Amino acid sequence: MNWDDARIFLAVHREGTLRAAARALNLDQATVGRRLAALEHGLSAALFVRSTKGYTLTPAGKLALAPAEWMERAAHDLTRQTQGLDKRLAGEVKVTTTDALALEFVIPSIERLHAKHPDVCVHLSTSTQLLNLAKREADIAVRTVRPHNPGLVARQLASWPTGIFASESYLDRHGLPEEGTAFAGHDLVVYQPYLEAGRPPTFAGEPLHGGRIVGRFDSNLSVRAAIKAGIGLGELPASMGARDGLIRIWPLRTREAPYEVWLVTHEDLRRTARIRATIDEIVQTFQMRA
Repeated sequence: MNWDDARIFLAVHREGTLRAAARALNLDQATVGRRLAALEHGLSAALFVRSTKGYTLTPAGKLALAPAEWMERAAHDLTRQTQGLDKRLAGEVKVTTTDALALEFVIPSIERLHAKHPDVCVHLSTSTQLLNLAKREADIAVRTVRPHNPGLVARQLASWPTGIFASESYLDRHGLPEEGTAFAGHDLVVYQPYLEAGRPPTFAGEPLHGGRIVGRFDSNLSVRAAIKAGIGLGELPASMGARDGLIRIWPLRTREAPYEVWLVTHEDLRRTARIRATIDEIVQTFQMRA
């Protein structure tokens, strides 16, 4: 099994169908099917059981999985370590972050980077999903959670207190909430992952059960837009709420843990010229705006 065959095999295993594997590999479905068939012929073994539910590993496929994953790790290590010696200020840099941080910090960084180094192309992915830097799904991540994976280098960009905010129009209609009432009589907009955290949700330590949750959003940017539109009260990093012109409720109260932002890259890549230049611009933007 060579690395190209291993990529096909792993993609089919992880995606479950030829169509999904082809999409992940940026190939057409017929090519994936043909190369998988050739791989199985070369090994004289069926690697998958085909069914209406998709592709599942056979006993032979299960034996092949660990070596294929080892080949994947070796290929990624080779790419990272050789790219780390690249001194050219040209080529692609893959950056992943959330939509809110992209708009306020990363895109202004890209603007300055492009002015200085026009041959560097940034591929920006905005998602709450944590892409895998070790597998080269991204070169740089700007995250709100610090990773502790071996081989990753993390630098804190910001640490903001989190408060409760409302628009002026909302407060004109509903007035200020009273502390200790769990937001009785008030409409609330909530970041969906807080509701899925396995513990009773709060805003700055105040329970939410007295209020009415009228919006659940899976991005910080959507929460900010909903609060600004006057849909309800919500919790935001204090700096973001202030920049949006919102009114902070109970200014002395804050969430116990601050809202942190971390820049993460792999230690093998951080000295690559185009990645180093991109990191420098992102860091500078946070220093100017945070």
